[in-house]
Amino acid sequence: MAVVELVQLMTLAGTGRLMALDVGSKTIGIALSDVLRMLATPLRTLKRGKLAADLAELDALVCKEGVTALIIGLPLNMDGTEGPRCQSVRQFAVNIANHGPAVLAGLPIVFQDERLSTAAVTRGMIDDYDMSRAKRAERVDAAAAAWILESALARLRGSGD
Repeated sequence: MAVVELVQLMTLAGTGRLMALDVGSKTIGIALSDVLRMLATPLRTLKRGKLAADLAELDALVCKEGVTALIIGLPLNMDGTEGPRCQSVRQFAVNIANHGPAVLAGLPIVFQDERLSTAAVTRGMIDDYDMSRAKRAERVDAAAAAWILESALARLRGSGD
């Protein structure tokens, strides 16, 4: 499908789970909403490999979980401009649409500002849970994806920016 604005999501994918992706150069953090789109839960972190294998794994998760749309974190600069990391994430979305398996490629994609998501999640893991560096490294990408998804869900409910 195509990249759409969040407000169009209700028309294109009115019900069902949303999947958020925190796309990095080495990993992809993955989170899921519940079917009512009230909660975001970190699911897992996918170690990136070849594009076809990554897309096949994402497609399997989409099919298994009944996902109806993707929310992809867009790493804007602090001043709101787009840099090279944004270009990389946008290219990943194009790759999903052009090279992904049919189910994955057919999903609407929404970009969500992810500024400071990893920093916020890491700070929470330290402050709230006193989590070790090793445990944080295992969980931070999926938790950042959940943070991105929470932001999108808040916007869908009209309580966010």
